[in-house]
Amino acid sequence: MIRKRLARWGCGAALLASAAAPAVAKDVVIHAGTLIDGASATPKRQMSILIRDERVTGIQNGFVTPAGAEVIDLSTKTVLPGFIDAHDHISATGSRKPLNRFVLTEGDATIAAAANARIDIETGFTTVRDLGSSEVTAPAIIRAINAKQIVGPRFWTALQAMGPTGGHSDRQNGLGPAIHIDGREGAIIDGPDDARRKVREHRRNGATVIKIMPSGGVGSIGDDPNHMVMTDAEMKAAIEEAHELGLKVAAHAHGKVAIDHAIRAGVDSIEHGTYADAESYALMKQHGTYLVPTLLVADAIYQNAVKSPETLPPTVAEKAIAVTPTMIGNAGRAYKAGVKIALGTDQSASSGRNKAEEFALLVKAGLTPMDAIFASSKNAAALVGSPADIGTVQAGRYADIVAVDGDPLADITVLQKVDFVMKGGEVLKTGGRMTR
Repeated sequence: MIRKRLARWGCGAALLASAAAPAVAKDVVIHAGTLIDGASATPKRQMSILIRDERVTGIQNGFVTPAGAEVIDLSTKTVLPGFIDAHDHISATGSRKPLNRFVLTEGDATIAAAANARIDIETGFTTVRDLGSSEVTAPAIIRAINAKQIVGPRFWTALQAMGPTGGHSDRQNGLGPAIHIDGREGAIIDGPDDARRKVREHRRNGATVIKIMPSGGVGSIGDDPNHMVMTDAEMKAAIEEAHELGLKVAAHAHGKVAIDHAIRAGVDSIEHGTYADAESYALMKQHGTYLVPTLLVADAIYQNAVKSPETLPPTVAEKAIAVTPTMIGNAGRAYKAGVKIALGTDQSASSGRNKAEEFALLVKAGLTPMDAIFASSKNAAALVGSPADIGTVQAGRYADIVAVDGDPLADITVLQKVDFVMKGGEVLKTGGRMTR
């Protein structure tokens, strides 16, 4: 009996020793025909990207092959950093049907998020900043991605966006007083003390960024995008509390008053920024505030409003038709004024539009193709708060890499056809096909 126990203990010890042994490092080299690294404005030809496990260890001129390294041949392609969507809605179903809020559940949102996460990778988005999901769905999807149970991008999440009673985040808008929407209260801020408490609750529940709604919106019923609906005290309390907790803050803001007040209160980014003007741009530059123009959602809802207004909730179509042309013009004016631009689509991957269309819309608004790429690389990485890890193909960063055929500086639309995707050193798409 003693011998048997010793034998079992010996086997157990051997297993423990095996588990404790360090994993063998995996070395990979990518031969890149053209490298747009997301940091330099000058593309580099015939470069080798050296990767060990999850991270890039170096970039070398020419096609080199270190001993023992696996070679990935992208010598005929343009290689770029994985795209970053700084305004994503990973749990959205892609449908704007008015009855959705009465029919769909958190289960539907979780299934949509898993599907959207996979499509994000397929289309080259290796990082997203999710600005609207529940405290149930987003953390569960993050855990599943990290455990490799599903395929998906790195992502930061705001959980529920927060605003005042009757504001853009209030799902009770347009409904009778007898109807109650479960979970609505978590998205409502009324007063500075309430703002601080809700920010703390969001962080406790898994938020890694905070989103506030200081103006009315387009997709909500009855509110006006031009109105500032949060007080200065509410905005300041939410922003100060978030910053104390190490979280950045995004502000949904269409009207100039809300934009300017949110900037002065210390917000990190203005989402949409429709009616900003020269004074707003000067404030953004002074405070280092990013603009996330979200042109794809504007175009999508505008097309919906023009072609099928009856499929949208009341008041939404007329607001979309009024707001969209101004949003595109605003992005170009802000860029020319020197405002920092980060790419964000305000869409889910299942919206029916390729999210990489945002690049072309930014170019249409006036950005150069390279600056549109920077909006989704180094700029977005800095806004998210992780420039040392993501956003560029450089030593020390995660090996988040995509490749396309053609030259995106000559034709930005080639970014809508991603052929190769690597996230953290793992090839998730090659030859136009997903690997898992």
